[in-house]
Amino acid sequence: MNKTVKGLFEFIEESPSQFHVVENERQRFLKEGFIELSEAKEWSLELGKNYFVTRNGSSILAFRMPKAEYKSFMIMASHSDSPSFRIKEMPEMKEGHYVKLNTEKYGGMLMAPWFDRPLSIAGRAIVKTKNGIETKLVNLDKDLCMLPSLAIHMNREANDGYKYNAQKDMLPLVSMDENFNLKKLVAESLSVKEDEILGSDLFLYNREPGKVWGAKDEFISIRRLDDLQCSYSSMMGLLDAKNSESAVQIHVTFDNEEVGSGTKQGADSTFLYDALVRINEAMGGNNSTLLTAIANSFMVSADNAHALHPNYPEKSDPTNKVFMNEGVVIKFNANQKYMTDGLAFGIFTELCNKAKVPYQTFVNRSDVAGGSTLGNISNAHVSINGVDIGLAQLAMHSCYETAGVKDTEYLLKIATFFYESVIENIAGCDYNLR
Repeated sequence: MNKTVKGLFEFIEESPSQFHVVENERQRFLKEGFIELSEAKEWSLELGKNYFVTRNGSSILAFRMPKAEYKSFMIMASHSDSPSFRIKEMPEMKEGHYVKLNTEKYGGMLMAPWFDRPLSIAGRAIVKTKNGIETKLVNLDKDLCMLPSLAIHMNREANDGYKYNAQKDMLPLVSMDENFNLKKLVAESLSVKEDEILGSDLFLYNREPGKVWGAKDEFISIRRLDDLQCSYSSMMGLLDAKNSESAVQIHVTFDNEEVGSGTKQGADSTFLYDALVRINEAMGGNNSTLLTAIANSFMVSADNAHALHPNYPEKSDPTNKVFMNEGVVIKFNANQKYMTDGLAFGIFTELCNKAKVPYQTFVNRSDVAGGSTLGNISNAHVSINGVDIGLAQLAMHSCYETAGVKDTEYLLKIATFFYESVIENIAGCDYNLR
């Protein structure tokens, strides 16, 4: 296993929920000397220094200030959440001698892969303390529950297709102790009293560890590749980059992309715009200064892409076939589900050429409706040139996804090169790259 894949696996396995993602990134930035800011306090920034801010404990924005002057923003954005099952309030459901947990779908997932795998629970708890109210991360970190399949003998048509009912079929078995209480278990894991827990946001996650596999070890499989593969690469790219002379380099990981981004911490919030305004103000800029900087800025929206499936090649576009281990994927959509246009494509591919990073293009079949991502959603708040990219993967939105062993390194390399680049608008749609 190469160093980059090992680092990715460690990051994902330590990040069973979006709250753990942001806390792990927070700790990494602190370790690297970044200064933590608060949205509830005034910002005082200095050229050449590095900062970060979080929102809701599930989104984070880190940035390097330029060494000499502030003229633009170089932004790479990804997301911290993945499709899963959220644990409902008062979740215990007794069925005979069994105790199940009441759950609801979060995001659009493939349901079948969740069966017959060891599962656990992670997220956060809101705890009453002598100082007020605190948020604590929760990871029960054991093979706690499972969704057992119904035997073929009791459903002879199981292999002919089955429509899963989320309220009936997707309730994990957790115990045969009729006194089982999840809140009590969470309280014990946090060393607090049960009545001190005021609320929680808890999710199921797959416990299976990451694997490198294939005849030549060419594949990786692990949970939450979409989109932690991109968030990790963006973070590491920023950490590896040197401070620019004139551009503010920004890494941002939003929450709630899988459910439309329409939250205070999602890409459809003011999180990014608020940060740009405060950076501009801290540098003594006015509104005109901010708009000028935005016009000279560029954004990379990084969210994984569909590789050609070996058993369903007909599902891919006839001329834009995407493969794992063949580089960064640049995504297009005529109806603007992705932010890439010809101009942004030209700018980004020139960066890839200079960085010697391979790239490929993704377009949905014209008769297949594709998904969308955070690029255009964020662009509705901050109008910046940009591209939607990702890494090729299989089994997107499964609880165990597959990608190429080489591709994380490709994305990390272009992320670092992107952050260290400057894109200057000369006139109209003419740009200078340096």
